[in-house]
Amino acid sequence: MSIQGSSLTAVVATAGVVGAAYYVYNIYKEYQKIELPKVWNEVGTLKDLYVYPIKSCAPVILKTVECTTLGLRDGWLRDRVLMVVDDKNNFITARAYPQLLLVHPLIRNSILTLNYNGMETLHVNLAEVIALQKPQPAQVWGVTVPVYYCGWEASEWFSRLLNKTADSFRLMYYASQNSRNLKSTTNKFFKITKKDTGAFPDEVAFNLINQASVDDLNTRLDEDCHVTPRNFRPNFVLTGAKPYEEDNWKFIKIGNNVFEIVKPCLRCILTTIDPETGVYNAKTEPLKMLKTYRQIENPEIRRTTGSSPRMGLQMVLRSEPGNTISLNDTIYAA
Repeated sequence: MSIQGSSLTAVVATAGVVGAAYYVYNIYKEYQKIELPKVWNEVGTLKDLYVYPIKSCAPVILKTVECTTLGLRDGWLRDRVLMVVDDKNNFITARAYPQLLLVHPLIRNSILTLNYNGMETLHVNLAEVIALQKPQPAQVWGVTVPVYYCGWEASEWFSRLLNKTADSFRLMYYASQNSRNLKSTTNKFFKITKKDTGAFPDEVAFNLINQASVDDLNTRLDEDCHVTPRNFRPNFVLTGAKPYEEDNWKFIKIGNNVFEIVKPCLRCILTTIDPETGVYNAKTEPLKMLKTYRQIENPEIRRTTGSSPRMGLQMVLRSEPGNTISLNDTIYAA
């Protein structure tokens, strides 16, 4: 939607004379209707479909899923709407606690089930969590988010898993139907709006990886350092495209869902942890290799991103929510 004449006048008056034009321009950019492509090129098919109910934990593999403004959804199963926090309500990830990658969640109806080898199975009723808890604040990348506390049993379970005292860690459930707020520095170079960030993903609600790019990366790595798409924690795995062909795309279409590619996905140390074992790669691969040939080329952006290499696409939903995506769907690009 766009801001019309009288609204723009009011915004200018509020912002003041100094800097008003810049302020209005940025507000206009955020709300203007994005023109979607009319011509699409077939680039491949959807090979794998992943949803990560708990930030940094193992994925649930699906065949069909619904696209919403908060990310992928299958009933109560939603992408990255749960997270583990420390005793100060700051989120934690597998970067510091790689055991999280081996926690296997499952959600049926409103019951979250957690499994980890060597520990008892835990069940949490998310409907009861919503009914009995009041929202409280937690922190994700310096942004305050509303969350529900998932109870003492889940807290004790995760605390024992991470070898800490019984009240060191707590499981939290996102307490909003809207995307979390943007950190003030997030959108310096990229077209991310306040509707695009989802609940607890690092940046935006959808991520795609090209299988051919992963295959090419493996040709550059020693055999004992080979990786799979799961090292990159995507929602969508594309097969049938050429390696790094995705660098030139601006939009993706899967089924009736249109996504805008707002930025390349910049990679961190998490990619060096084996998602099957939770063990760090001793050679810091594939991150070390990616840094040799997958750097951001724009020097201005590079000053902000540093040496983080790109691999995969960060995408946001630009079509109406509520449509589905299924395995083997044709993927188009523009």
